Amino acid sequence: MEEHLRAIVIDDDNDTVSFFSEYLEIMGIQVVGRGYDGKNACDLYARLRPDVVFMDVMMPCYDGFYGLEGIKKLDGDAKVIMVTADLTAETEDKLERLEASAVVFKPFKMEKVMETMRNVCSLRRLKVTHV
Repeated sequence: MEEHLRAIVIDDDNDTVSFFSEYLEIMGIQVVGRGYDGKNACDLYARLRPDVVFMDVMMPCYDGFYGLEGIKKLDGDAKVIMVTADLTAETEDKLERLEASAVVFKPFKMEKVMETMRNVCSLRRLKVTHV
């Protein structure tokens, strides 16, 4: 299944974007875009229409909330997996309200990220899940 998926990776940390993208590509997922804030995420999604988006929550200027909200306005069925170290109930509630497909909490294991992606992309709607 994964070898046919197209993804974009959004994080304000260049190393994280590189690591995440390289791992996905090793696993057979085509990374069609890389971005560094929520505005990049919206622009890339509009242009590339990937199967799944991996996006950090806390980024300067245009954060992941901005990106998630913008992507969902473009496509209510978009598969957006949010990645964060913020464990607050406020963040969790906001991500649920904005209809994140899933949430992966840092630090994470890439195997769990892949499992979450498989669940999200199999069209099963997930509420916020702790990975």
